[in-house]
Amino acid sequence: MIRVVVSGAGQMGRLVLETIEAQDDLQPAGIIEPMGGAAEVRATSGTVYGTHADPAALFAAEHPDVVVDFTNAAFTPRLVEAALEHGVRPVIGTSGVDAATLERLRAGLAERRLGGVVASNFALGAVLLMHMAMLASKFFDSAEIIELHHDRKVDAPSGTALTTARLMREARGRDFDHNIPDLTPLDGTRGGEHGGIPIHSVRLPGLVAHQEVLFGGTGQTLTLRHDTTGRDSFMPGVLLAVREVMHREALVEGLDGLIGL
Repeated sequence: MIRVVVSGAGQMGRLVLETIEAQDDLQPAGIIEPMGGAAEVRATSGTVYGTHADPAALFAAEHPDVVVDFTNAAFTPRLVEAALEHGVRPVIGTSGVDAATLERLRAGLAERRLGGVVASNFALGAVLLMHMAMLASKFFDSAEIIELHHDRKVDAPSGTALTTARLMREARGRDFDHNIPDLTPLDGTRGGEHGGIPIHSVRLPGLVAHQEVLFGGTGQTLTLRHDTTGRDSFMPGVLLAVREVMHREALVEGLDGLIGL
């Protein structure tokens, strides 16, 4: 039985909790609520779980195997330190985690020979989109990314869009051709830019998580699109990561490393 702590009691955290509850080989071992939210969470099973603000204290008391984190980038460094101190394997889907925290996690897990996963997106379709975008990047000189999310998302652009642009630039080996207009009457209309790839962020109620990657060449275009219509699309990837970290001895960055891409 793999004992799992859920970090975050928002919509994603509650969905992770209920998904863990439904598995025969997984068991919830506590909930971390770092933002001073609800003191307890009632799952659809009827079980009531108390929440904990201090991850180190919870880990010391419950001795979990894995922690799944969907909180915010300001809290994740504290969670990482607690996980490393107590030998808990992290599965992190929080967006915007800084490079220093990732390096600390990478080195700490390698030193302790523990598995961990950090992924910008746990939907397997989004992972496949990123992989196909890398393949296409070798054959097109121009590309743009449009990412669309709900209006409560705290960061822009999304971590998935940034990861996609980084992987495309690496696969191509040089910057893409970046169109710069002669006139821009409205600042920012060409979006942000990474490696010559403009990134455009849309935030609207009614959206969940969506991304388009558009490639342009002489006489042709290629469009790759993935749509997440519900947060339950992330759960197969989360379950895959939770089980896989038990057999790893280092940090895996992105789900592609777990599905053979």
